[in-house]
Amino acid sequence: MPVPGSMGPPLYAALLWLAEKPGISAAALARLCGVTPPTMNTVLKNLQERGLIERTPHEWHRNVLETRLTDEGRAVMELADAGAVRVERALAAAFTEEERDQLIELLGRCAEVLEAQR
Repeated sequence: MPVPGSMGPPLYAALLWLAEKPGISAAALARLCGVTPPTMNTVLKNLQERGLIERTPHEWHRNVLETRLTDEGRAVMELADAGAVRVERALAAAFTEEERDQLIELLGRCAEVLEAQR
């Protein structure tokens, strides 16, 4: 099984969305993950080479590939997600409730600015 720690944010995001939306197309997955379609194609190639996803032609649209997690992909996603939750909890514990609220507000503003610059 691949080591979850070697997984970067785009791979992790793709696995999370694939668990939530099995059969999603690469283009739709790219939009959800906030990356370009060529970047998502690279991510999917990497995941497929690691045996974490399978891609099959859509039932009606043969030029569209549906992407799903394999059993191994689901296990890796669950391990990676558990690691992410541990990190999130450790970060949250480093701040007071007031500081967390302020940080969330500030990061929200950052996200708005970045989204407007797209």
